[in-house]
Amino acid sequence: MTASFRPWSLVVATLTLLAAAPAPLASGQPSVTRTDRPELAPRSGILSKVKFEQKPGAQVPLDLRFRDESGRVVRLGDLLGDKPVILTLVYFDCPLLCNQILDGLTRSLNVLDDYTVGSEFEIISVSINPKDVPESAIAKEAAVMRAYHFASEEARDGWHFLTTDDSDTIDALADSVGFSYSFNPKTNLYAHAAGIITLTPDGRVSRYVYGISYPARDLRLALSEASGGKIGGVVEQALLLCYAYDPESGTYSFAIMNVVRLLGVATLVGLAWFITAMLIRDRRRAMSPAGQIEKTPDAHLDR
Repeated sequence: MTASFRPWSLVVATLTLLAAAPAPLASGQPSVTRTDRPELAPRSGILSKVKFEQKPGAQVPLDLRFRDESGRVVRLGDLLGDKPVILTLVYFDCPLLCNQILDGLTRSLNVLDDYTVGSEFEIISVSINPKDVPESAIAKEAAVMRAYHFASEEARDGWHFLTTDDSDTIDALADSVGFSYSFNPKTNLYAHAAGIITLTPDGRVSRYVYGISYPARDLRLALSEASGGKIGGVVEQALLLCYAYDPESGTYSFAIMNVVRLLGVATLVGLAWFITAMLIRDRRRAMSPAGQIEKTPDAHLDR
């Protein structure tokens, strides 16, 4: 007797292989080490107080009040709405690091021609120096817009440069997102963490991207996550499955096990389709006249 084909054994074998696959790391890849990212290396002295303490999901205080570039008092919550936000904590007369942060952000934004400021997302740049004034904000806005390839009235309206002379207000915002900084009276400068923060449209912390250079891919994924999938399309959602956020390095790494699982699911779908097609074919053959076995009556011998 010929052995019958058992299609479901293929499914069992595939599930067994998927179950045997090792579990992925939390980040999807080994995290970037401190030596790979100099800005994450341990520091001493005043710089030891400067860091990011990640607070995903934390709510920024919406009632904080600042002055915008025109000198108008604005409530932080009124700048939030239906778009994700990139938050930068800098100061506008900073001679070095803050310029590098804003320059690095602008260079990355210049690559994202389908994600433009004011249209898909907004940016809020807040000065941590209580001595900064709206005139400083205007000068910084002008410099940024000269460098931004997609500068427009919409972009200017969507990138807010805020100041306040109230240190408590600055501290409240910085504390809410885990941003620490320290004033050095010897140099009359601020030491502060380098990086940007993405916020959800309602003002909750979503992701941190460290350093002064922000890969366009990471910005795209961070904004897509912060929006809850409202910006970006199928490509961004697929990339979020293939890349995992590493909170230690503040980057997105290729998540090989997610890809393996996706391929496994695709294999199961293909097997299910194949098995269904085979079963339907066999059933049709069995029900067709050509497939029925003709039964002949018993022959009788003539006597």
